Amino acid sequence: MTTPAQHIRHNHPADQRVEDELHPVVYRSIIALTIWLVLSVWVFFNRGAYVGLTLTMISIFFLIVVAIPVVLWMTWQHNAARDETGSLAESFREWASHDFATWTGGLSGRQAVMQILLPIAAVAIGMTIFGLVFYFDVPHSDY
Repeated sequence: MTTPAQHIRHNHPADQRVEDELHPVVYRSIIALTIWLVLSVWVFFNRGAYVGLTLTMISIFFLIVVAIPVVLWMTWQHNAARDETGSLAESFREWASHDFATWTGGLSGRQAVMQILLPIAAVAIGMTIFGLVFYFDVPHSDY
């Protein structure tokens, strides 16, 4: 007979805080990487038939991807208590040194930021590399 797995509580020192909110730098980084991705698509894949329609749809998709969290944040700012909506006074370095709470357990702030930013950074950098290869490898046509 097996015993069910039990959650083990880790004792944190009294001075070690556990964060459950992201630092504003993380949100700005997500927006910047999204803009980088859209610009790389616009710069390197701007030729061919229906290019205007294609680039417009890609831009609208990423506008929606960025707009949904921004609208949620603005709604929260408008409806939350004043003491909850204050700006974060600590630096990113201080914030990253704290633990970050997730549903599956705690992470260090640095690990949480890396796991959050890695997917969008990989896509933005990868699309830029694909775009460079496409730009230099596929012959240009004058139309």
